Amino acid sequence: MRRLILLRHAKSDRPPGVADLERPLNARGRRAAPAVGAHLAREGLWPDLALVSTAARTRETWEAMAATLGNPETRWRPEIYEAPAQRILAVIREPPDTAGTVIVVGHNPGLGDLAAGLAGAGPRAARDRLALEFPTAAYAVIDFAGDLWAEVAPGRGRLERFVRPRDIDPDLAG
Repeated sequence: MRRLILLRHAKSDRPPGVADLERPLNARGRRAAPAVGAHLAREGLWPDLALVSTAARTRETWEAMAATLGNPETRWRPEIYEAPAQRILAVIREPPDTAGTVIVVGHNPGLGDLAAGLAGAGPRAARDRLALEFPTAAYAVIDFAGDLWAEVAPGRGRLERFVRPRDIDPDLAG
């Protein structure tokens, strides 16, 4: 079995004169990222490998939770930044098959589109919610029956859960 965790970066700021790639987290994002990381750890969702966009907001999000998740191997992947679903899927198909659980930290709309497209099974209410929104700092856990990352394909995953920050702590809602 392969387990994929798709995590959207935490809420970012939009300071004037700062390029999109360098936008930092805002105060809410700096609270949400470690809270979501702690929640992942409590739920036993420990990744073996992290594939993270090189944008400042994704790097900050991951750095706020990596230690809580055991500091798994991290690969900074510029091709995840502003990527459509198909490009993110190509990155997901590359990890070694020794990595049972992979987390991808990225951006919408590509990440949300990918999550909705991969989840062909799972609780209907969660899949419907996922199709409507993929808010900042939310994550989807999608399980695949195969043993190879190269076999991950649209419609072949089972949405195990979809968690938004407000599901963890109402104070993290925006």
